[in-house]
Amino acid sequence: QVQLMESGGGSVRAGDSLTLSCAASGRAFGRYAMGWFRQAPGKEREFVAALRWSGGHTYYADSVKGRFTISRDSAKTTAYLQMNSLKPEDTAVYYCAADTTIITSQLTNPGAYDYWGQGTRVTVSS
Repeated sequence: QVQLMESGGGSVRAGDSLTLSCAASGRAFGRYAMGWFRQAPGKEREFVAALRWSGGHTYYADSVKGRFTISRDSAKTTAYLQMNSLKPEDTAVYYCAADTTIITSQLTNPGAYDYWGQGTRVTVSS
């Protein structure tokens, strides 16, 4: 069993930065993939970024590429999402997710992840 806990959400102005954290516990993370997803009101959950725990390969949605950075601290088993140049359309509840068996082509699919955090809200005002 894996437990994920997000933190770091808040209300900011357009152009500001925010860093989200996802603290993981319960199992060794050598084979895990971690993903960040977001869900705005009335919209489906969408992929934001993902990372292979071993090797650190990263993947991004086009909408956040160049502005967001996903990273990990292996010693703390914590994943981060550094969000720069935030826009009002980034407003959503952000979730981290984890899985041990997910293949690269499924990293953007929320249904492919077994473990989820409770979410943290990010609000960006213009």
